[in-house]
Amino acid sequence: MKILITAGPTREALDPMRFISNRSSGKMGYALAEAAVAAGHETVLVSGPCSLTPPEGLAKVVQVISAADMAEAVKAEFPSCDAAVMCAAVADYRPKNYSSSKIKKNDGEMVIELERTEDILASLGSMKKPGQLLIGFAAETDDMEENALGKLQRKNLDWIAANRLDLPGQGAESNTNTVVLYSVNGDRIVIPLASKKQVAEAILKNTGVNK
Repeated sequence: MKILITAGPTREALDPMRFISNRSSGKMGYALAEAAVAAGHETVLVSGPCSLTPPEGLAKVVQVISAADMAEAVKAEFPSCDAAVMCAAVADYRPKNYSSSKIKKNDGEMVIELERTEDILASLGSMKKPGQLLIGFAAETDDMEENALGKLQRKNLDWIAANRLDLPGQGAESNTNTVVLYSVNGDRIVIPLASKKQVAEAILKNTGVNK
C-alpha cells in the first residue's frame, strides 16, 4: 500500500522573527511513518518543523512550514495513496496580517487579528475516493469521545484516534501515548499506554492499514 502520513506542528508567521505554533513534537507521526515503513508500505511523510530525523526507508519526505504549505503538499499526494494518517497538529488560525519588517515593541498593548487556515482533514474527506482509508487524530482536554465522534462524522473519516492532552504520559511532547480508536462503523478500540512506536503499530494494525 501507499501510505501518506503527516506529522509535527505548523508555524504561522507574524513577522520575519515571530510565529504562532503549538507544542507538537512530531514523535507520534514519525513513529507512524517508521511503523508503516517496517510493514513494507510505500510511505510518504509530510512533516512540519521539528527536530526529529525522518526514518530510513521512506519513499518521500516533504518538509513544510505553514498550514498552507501542508495543505498544498497533502492534497498533491493524497490522490495516489491508498491510506492517509493525518497526525500533524495543524494550526487552526494564522495572523491575518503579516509584517515584512520585524514588529517593534512599544508602550501599548498589541492585538493580533487571526483568520482561519484551511481544514486539511475536511478537504481530504471531500476528496476521498471509494477504497481510500482516511484516519484522523483528535487531541482533547474535554469531552474526548463526543468531540472525536463529531470530527469523525463531519470530516468523512474512516477512523479517528483520540487522546487526552491533560493526562500523564500522553500529549504532544511525551514519549508514550494511549489512544482510543473510533470507526465510522461504530468500533471503539482502546490502545493502552505504551511507547509511541508501539501505539503506532497498534493504530496501523487495528485500522486495517496493516492487514
